[in-house]
Amino acid sequence: MRKKILTAIATMGYFLCIAQNPIIQTIYTADPAPLVHNDTVYLYTGHDEDASTWFTMKDWHCYTTTDMVNWTDRGAVLSLKDFSWAKKDAWAGQAIYRNDKFYWYVPMNHSTMGMSIGVAISTSPYGPFTDALGKPLVHSGNGDIDPGVFIDDDSQAYLYWGNPYLKYVKLNEDMISYSGDVISVPLNETGFSKRMKDADKRPSEYEEGPWIYKRKKLYYLAYPAGGVPEHLAYSTGPTATGPWTYRDTIMPVIKKGGAFTNHPGIIDYKGRSYLFYHNGALPGGGGFNRSVCVEEFTYHADGSIPRITNTTEGVRPVSFLNPFIRQEAETIAWEEGIETAKDSVGASGIFVTDISNNDYIKVRSADFRKGAKKFSVSVSDIKGGTIEIHADSKDGMLLGTLSVTPAGGSMQSCSLKKIKGVHDIYFVFKGSNHNMFNFDWWQFK
Repeated sequence: MRKKILTAIATMGYFLCIAQNPIIQTIYTADPAPLVHNDTVYLYTGHDEDASTWFTMKDWHCYTTTDMVNWTDRGAVLSLKDFSWAKKDAWAGQAIYRNDKFYWYVPMNHSTMGMSIGVAISTSPYGPFTDALGKPLVHSGNGDIDPGVFIDDDSQAYLYWGNPYLKYVKLNEDMISYSGDVISVPLNETGFSKRMKDADKRPSEYEEGPWIYKRKKLYYLAYPAGGVPEHLAYSTGPTATGPWTYRDTIMPVIKKGGAFTNHPGIIDYKGRSYLFYHNGALPGGGGFNRSVCVEEFTYHADGSIPRITNTTEGVRPVSFLNPFIRQEAETIAWEEGIETAKDSVGASGIFVTDISNNDYIKVRSADFRKGAKKFSVSVSDIKGGTIEIHADSKDGMLLGTLSVTPAGGSMQSCSLKKIKGVHDIYFVFKGSNHNMFNFDWWQFK
């Protein structure tokens, strides 16, 4: 992404010190769909192309975390090219795990029918995902977008979607077909509150992007609401199909750094509850260049969701990062200037690239325990440069400097000042070359 754009934040020192939102800075991301599986959060997102003047989206990306603050880039794991029938518009979808497989429901503009919902399948959360049907799973009208999927306690799966309507089907156990009719949900005042913008000519506040889940004995349906600019709201019901009762706003319209749309994703992870959403807060961002964020919240005793304010601070770590095992260079809490790319050969997967002078990567809450004395990296395509390792800020205590030279080979190391305890770590890149080297992984010893 955006060398020129990101240099605009270089002078915003206070912002850089506290920023954790948006959680991805290397590209514009939208429509978050978090999935908790095997103690890991898999975050599936849409991807707004740079400098878009419409919702120009061609692929979907995946990021993972086990601490909620450091996110590992897994690359573009699904794209329009994977669907022979799709023409454009890789918009908001959601993935779910069942039967030892991952099913990803995504809307696209069909070459002849307009917006339709397809399903991709993989045995791995990282893909490769393939079109399960070779055709849409659902096409019911002119607003088949934003599918949300949910599996109830009795194993019945549901697929919700739609704008301006809200529809659902009961998925079969194979997750790639459904039984019965397409059901339209009544969008009345009781279920979704009265529409306040009369010019929109819609009966309720519901807009799009349904996110359905169950907590204790209550079913929740969260959604963007109210028209442009959207806020986030929710309704609850006694079953996965309602009847729905409107509850309240979750997140008001984001006035500073907003994107005029929003999109909820709600999970529980390691005993905490999180709301994922998107805004337009990155430099160059806006309604068509959005960025995913996350906030922690606590349900009220009656199960209601509090009003949640968007922040730049983001969330606290739920665990500490282990710097003594190999960590991917693309595991990032915050960065400035760098890009990520995928190895076309597939030998090393995703790596950090486009590294220039004063670019940096921040990694949060690394636990050095009794101390680290050595720092090692894997690098390639070396022109020459250095990595300064700083503690707790970009200009914090200098722990060591690694000179990355062509003669040093792919594995290079340096000694460190001994550091103990839990610290944020900044890898600050220095050198006169543009694209000094590609950075694959790092490890302290």
